Amino acid sequence: MSFSFLRFITSLLILLLAGCAGLAGLTKTWESDDTKNTDATVNTNADTPLVTTAQPTSNTNTANTSTTKHRSRHLPYVPDTATPWWALVANQESDNSTDEPWTIEEARRDTGHDDTITPLAQPENQLKNKDLWHRLRSGFQLDSQEHPLVRPYIEWYAKHQPYLDRVAERARPFLYDIVQEVEARGMPMEIALLPVVESAFQPFAYSSGRAAGIWQFIPSTGKHYGLKQNWWYDGRRDIPKATKAALDYLEHLHKRFDGDWLLALASYNSGEGRVARAVRKNKKKGRPTDFWSLDLPKETQGYVPKLLAISAIVQHHKTHGVTLTTIPDEPYLEPVDVGSQIDLALAAELAELPIETMYQLNPAYNRWATDPKGPHTLLLPIHKAETFRTALAKIDKKNRVRWERHRIRKGETLGHIARKFQTSVALLQEVNNIRDKWIRAGQSIIIPVATKNLQHYLSEDRRRVALQSTKRKGHKQHHTVKRGDTFWDISRKYNVKVSQLATWNGMSPKDTLKLGQQLVVWTKKPNRADRQFVSLPRSVTHQQVHYRVRKGDSLARIAQKFSVTIAKLRQWNSLKKGKYLQPGQRLTLYVDVTQQS
Repeated sequence: MSFSFLRFITSLLILLLAGCAGLAGLTKTWESDDTKNTDATVNTNADTPLVTTAQPTSNTNTANTSTTKHRSRHLPYVPDTATPWWALVANQESDNSTDEPWTIEEARRDTGHDDTITPLAQPENQLKNKDLWHRLRSGFQLDSQEHPLVRPYIEWYAKHQPYLDRVAERARPFLYDIVQEVEARGMPMEIALLPVVESAFQPFAYSSGRAAGIWQFIPSTGKHYGLKQNWWYDGRRDIPKATKAALDYLEHLHKRFDGDWLLALASYNSGEGRVARAVRKNKKKGRPTDFWSLDLPKETQGYVPKLLAISAIVQHHKTHGVTLTTIPDEPYLEPVDVGSQIDLALAAELAELPIETMYQLNPAYNRWATDPKGPHTLLLPIHKAETFRTALAKIDKKNRVRWERHRIRKGETLGHIARKFQTSVALLQEVNNIRDKWIRAGQSIIIPVATKNLQHYLSEDRRRVALQSTKRKGHKQHHTVKRGDTFWDISRKYNVKVSQLATWNGMSPKDTLKLGQQLVVWTKKPNRADRQFVSLPRSVTHQQVHYRVRKGDSLARIAQKFSVTIAKLRQWNSLKKGKYLQPGQRLTLYVDVTQQS
């Protein structure tokens, strides 16, 4: 009997161990924002599982085939800005099979890594024509690239050439200025690569912890370091300002942890309070207090090794069979202070740039124009800056934003009017000298009106878009249906026939127009006053976010936190009415990053 009982216990233990191993292979580390220090940035890589922008399905071992060439130093670097970056990059992000590993276990599993320590090669002979990567290498200061926990990440990066190509292309406009700032402060040059780990250099990266921008600041830390956030503007996505704020924060952490950069970096990820507690805990037990010896969250345990790994890839790229896209060691962008609010569609036109490129270079602007109270600085490609200044000088300041007189109708509020004209209540109050929110029907107010680049207009109805996009004689314009609009009113405004207007939009003159519906109008002459604003494509401003339910959470609370509706939450997650959320349950959300300030 005792032998049978012992055999039963042994079999049970084997089954339990096998089950645990299976679960470990399936489990990813998802750290909800309640585990983070509220005064710290929240790390999320836009190419990682938290904010899913996935990689292409092509063979990830294929060497880089980029045709980018290094340009001679005596010639100006003229980048291609004709094609919107979102069109080049976002379309590739459809398969998450090569998401960057978050934990050491994931990196080992993805690369089949063993723990044999192979010494890194000595620094390689560099090209005679030195580029920005060479400058980065010459400023590296951090050791530990050969640490066993770093090796799996090095192997992961080495196996994913397309990922590195995309990151380099996103970094191209901004990396030079980041390197300049890091170098001026005498900081380790590895820090210039931190946005690779934080956001994969995606300017619109946004996390479930409400961290935004390439440096992934949460709102509270951003405000503490002077990053303005309001309806018009989010300084966390202002690349120059966020870079200075991030480096200020890292210098503070470096000083707090007695000059230990690895502890400073760990604190940037998980919070200085958490790291300080881990240090005190080890001191009490008589253990070492270096980064590698601390008990930290799994994400943080992988965070620092990932930075060291990408630095190793840059330093020894030939050894690892990686090709680095050439980035010239010269500035790409020039800041231009406009001095007053300006319509971004007008700014793009003056700079001879697509409006999408204007937003990609200036991702901090949430709306159709710069913040009325500033900042009004625009980052422009160097070869476009003078063109922009010359054109801007010919436009009076009062014409940088188009103003329209609006007669208040019965039942309208400032909120209704602000939403209708894509502006804010505060601005309406200021320009019309309205002290409170009470207004009277019949009263007239002036409103700043947005513009739209018709070439990039995106309709909600694809079938109708195909018809509306048909090339016809004349100049194509768009009209947004307003309350009270009829086919007759619109046809009179543009001096066209009702039957033509209906035909262009696949409708009958008897059909009912819907508020906000977009119509196409073809006129004999272009009408500059009727250009309308186009928002960035959803592929850029809308991010997929995974959120782990916490104790006390409700659908209403989560919906309010991320500025979405409860109905959408239910739809995205197939949640039935009456079914309660469970702590630990994972939800998927699609959030507009411009609405998260």
